[in-house]
Amino acid sequence: MIRPQKNIDYRMSLLTLFVVIACFSSSVKTTNAQCLSENKAYTTGEVLDYSVYYNWGIIWLDAGYVSFKVKKHIYLEKPVYHFDSYGSTHKSYDWLFKVRDRYQSYLDTETLLPLWFHRENYEGGFEVDYKYFFDWNQNRVFSYTQNSNRPYRKDTVYIPDCTYDVLSLIYYCRNLDFDHLEVNDTVPVKAIIDNEVYSLYVRYLGKEKIEDRNDHTYNAIKFSALLVEGTIFKGGEDLIVWVTDDKNRVPILVEAKILIGSVKAYFNNASGLRNPMAARLK
Repeated sequence: MIRPQKNIDYRMSLLTLFVVIACFSSSVKTTNAQCLSENKAYTTGEVLDYSVYYNWGIIWLDAGYVSFKVKKHIYLEKPVYHFDSYGSTHKSYDWLFKVRDRYQSYLDTETLLPLWFHRENYEGGFEVDYKYFFDWNQNRVFSYTQNSNRPYRKDTVYIPDCTYDVLSLIYYCRNLDFDHLEVNDTVPVKAIIDNEVYSLYVRYLGKEKIEDRNDHTYNAIKFSALLVEGTIFKGGEDLIVWVTDDKNRVPILVEAKILIGSVKAYFNNASGLRNPMAARLK
């Protein structure tokens, strides 16, 4: 059984890390990414809350939090799921490295494809503002991006079918069928990240029992994920995710090695779930 650390610091984007980690959970044995035909895992009104910890050497400190909400919205005269996620360092750590991250995405309730995405980051003085508008008639994304190192820019990115922004990909993954995987199966996913389309994969690692920080035990599904090499990740499968082995597929623990130390996100609580939390044992 995996038990949580009770005490962690922090030196990177809380929500960026969690979104990139949690989105890689697929289960279709094919070489091509698959679109989703039905949502069974979440509903409007759902809220998931997490604590994020940073490890450096023997030091583990509680440094911040992340929340994920599903709301109702109308976009282009169509009903959509509005995914709204926010991450922050605790104010007591702002003097060291202040983080305020928000990700939003609109998902068509019929096609279950993303229509709009907005990323706003403030991380230690570095700011990011990205917007994507999806045009599925032409399989393209109109992007409007700027950050502290690059001025405002318009661009058009052509995308394959079943390409998701990093936030909508989390909810896509929660709906997939895990019943037909064997240990070490790898599964493709496609995501548009920073104006580029990435072909990534996850590796199924089996099932385990796992505890959250409130000493609740869950039946869980375990994965590793291929990460894109960048400013905080070395690249490779240095990321592990445990999600509930029930219809909700709620991430319970997410952990990743980064260039200095490691980061973990622990599930705190949930409200408004679509299905009973059948994976919880106590």
